[in-house]
Amino acid sequence: MKNICVIGVGYVGLVTGACLADLGNRVVCLNRNKQKSDNLKKGVLPIYEPGLEEIVRRNYEAGRLDFTTSYDEAVRDADFVLIAVGTPSGESGEADLAHVEAAATEVARRIHQPVIIVNKSTVPIGTGDWVADIVRAAMPDPSVPFWVVSNPEFLREGSGVYDCMNPDRIVLGSTSREAAERVAELYYPLHAETIITDLRTAEMIKYASNAFLATKISFINEIANVCEALGADVKEVARGMGTDNRISPQFLGAGIGWGGSCFPKDVKALAHMAATHGTHPQMLRAVMEINYDQRKRFVTKLRHILGGFRGKTVGVLGLSFKPNTDDMRDAPSVEIIHLLVYEGAEVKAYDPEAMENAQRILGDSITYCKDPYEVAEGADALMLVAEWNEFKQLDMERIKGLMRQPVLMDGRNVYDPQRMRALGFTYRGMGRGYDDSGQPK
Repeated sequence: MKNICVIGVGYVGLVTGACLADLGNRVVCLNRNKQKSDNLKKGVLPIYEPGLEEIVRRNYEAGRLDFTTSYDEAVRDADFVLIAVGTPSGESGEADLAHVEAAATEVARRIHQPVIIVNKSTVPIGTGDWVADIVRAAMPDPSVPFWVVSNPEFLREGSGVYDCMNPDRIVLGSTSREAAERVAELYYPLHAETIITDLRTAEMIKYASNAFLATKISFINEIANVCEALGADVKEVARGMGTDNRISPQFLGAGIGWGGSCFPKDVKALAHMAATHGTHPQMLRAVMEINYDQRKRFVTKLRHILGGFRGKTVGVLGLSFKPNTDDMRDAPSVEIIHLLVYEGAEVKAYDPEAMENAQRILGDSITYCKDPYEVAEGADALMLVAEWNEFKQLDMERIKGLMRQPVLMDGRNVYDPQRMRALGFTYRGMGRGYDDSGQPK
């Protein structure tokens, strides 16, 4: 059993800490909010993540997982300190490392025995060296050995617990191979491929991975726009592409683009690092531009159908940036709703998990409904924004009967165009080409 301190109880910190405890380690998760720590001890989580509540509760009751606001308590017996704090985007797209700096400084002041400091946060290339300098300067006894290891996370919100326990690979970077191998031992029960590199290469692997996945989504969205112009169906195009082993079908779902806490800030940060070091990140900039254009394009298509939004009621299904999470960070729904409201639309919305977070962002500018059918009632159009499973099996005949105008905007290509038209909907997907009458699908 290893003693592990995890700093931060967001999506990365809480999932990682709970899973490491489930592997038999003694884990203390630290955050500075007492109410949040008290709630976690009661099994009340600050985030929604499938399966996480059960694993937190089980390991807390077993005594392997605890929560505190005290650095003294969290760091005292730690063999490993995992820094998993937020690194939001700054004004120019750079990663804000204030939380990382504060955590590293607080840890350094309490080091009294050999410890490995593990960077789990997504941080700019070179941060591992910088953290080592911070720790070295703040240590009360510089003779106590410590090591810094970069261990980027590759968790998907909505399947974080599964990803943590079934990783594709474990990436570790350090100036000390021995320290990296000691961190690797934490993950041995998972039987994952381990890649050990230097610090900067490990940090770059994280950014490059997220940028590539974002690029893949933006690529298929640009192809979707071409499909609309030429009469092809992007879902079939993606299926044909995805059977090629060199391409694979994952991240080829055309729609209104990506959001969340990782892709937007990581692509921005990588582009910023590239530009400030004298390279020309034109593809990364195009990836971001295509992504945000998709949201505007979605609204433009509906504006064309309705002839404007003033006096119209638009229903929005799905507010979180993706299914199976309550995360509203850079959610496409926010920009889409702002555009609708600005142009005079009355907006009604529903999400299975993100309603509370949405109200903090959108306030009283929209009407929050109890289910999809209340959203449809009296609406001139419905816009599917996040493809929650419960939206895939709705009673669409009932939905149509509740609406003032049966206009269905499918931002995630969930529904079958022919079936929706047969039910009497004016249906528009993303890149679905044309029907037999020459009308957009």
